[in-house]
Amino acid sequence: MTEDPPEGGGEGKRNIYLLGLVSLLNDASSEIIQPILPLFIASLGAGGLAIGLIGGLADGLPSLLKLLSGYWSDMMKRRKPLVAAGYTLSAAGKLLLALSSSWQQVFLLKTIERSGKGIRSAPRDAIIAESASREGRGRGFGVHRALDSFGAVVGSAVAYLLWQAGMDFRTIFLVAGLVAFFALLPLVPVRERRRPPASCIRPHLSSLSPDLAPFVGVASLFALGNCSYMFFILRAQGFFSGELAIGAPILFVLYGLVFALVDGAERAFVSDLCGAEARGTGLGAYYAAVGVAAIASGLVAGALWQGIGPEAPFLLGAMAAVVASILLMRIRSPSAIS
Repeated sequence: MTEDPPEGGGEGKRNIYLLGLVSLLNDASSEIIQPILPLFIASLGAGGLAIGLIGGLADGLPSLLKLLSGYWSDMMKRRKPLVAAGYTLSAAGKLLLALSSSWQQVFLLKTIERSGKGIRSAPRDAIIAESASREGRGRGFGVHRALDSFGAVVGSAVAYLLWQAGMDFRTIFLVAGLVAFFALLPLVPVRERRRPPASCIRPHLSSLSPDLAPFVGVASLFALGNCSYMFFILRAQGFFSGELAIGAPILFVLYGLVFALVDGAERAFVSDLCGAEARGTGLGAYYAAVGVAAIASGLVAGALWQGIGPEAPFLLGAMAAVVASILLMRIRSPSAIS
């Protein structure tokens, strides 16, 4: 595998922080919606299976777009236009949620909104990887994830304040959509490296490590057990009451810690397993596989919730996480790319 030299330290760091700020604002807008979305869906008459369908397909199906957008960015030798298009589509989907009058419309708009993530994620992560040295790549993804996670905290706090202020579902969705459009502003000064035209129109798939497939399999197994956050919210609403309500925030902090530890590390690992010529393709393949697992996860969790009980999806998730951890120990760390 071959590796392009990283961008200049100053400009590379600037890209990472700007993209982190974009994610901070965009994730804040998402988290304004997330805590109330399952309650809104339930108010429209949807049951557990419909919520699982929305959570799984809306998060998983657009992930297939990540494979296409990553491959496309490798062929175009341009990544920023796809990143901008993805964030714009997500913002539009959030804004239109305010007009939903049925759970089927929520499903459609949520899928459109998450399709924006499908378009932007692989090209954006490729820019992050190319803006850092190989040794600093994990740090770069960690910074981006930290800013993204801080946006989630801010968004959750704003959602609580808006709800306490007496705003209805649709007004809160409108606020979230406007914040998502503001998230596009820090993207404007991001400068990606200009890459020379390829000698052939297809990315060099030989630049993908043979260790990529086993790792993607492990990540997909973990995703299969990681059911939609909407089930966590519904479970917390029904389980924690009275004195026990002190314990809910602690569990949600631990749940968020999982993403803080896993998400950035997985993306950096996949980036290290891909050469520069096919990095977008490799990241897209990772996202697509995990997305398919998310589709299955939402549907299985919804069926278990309705057929067995609310505890069943969480037991499945725990078992999948244990097996994935054992299998991960058998995968080699990425060797130095030369």
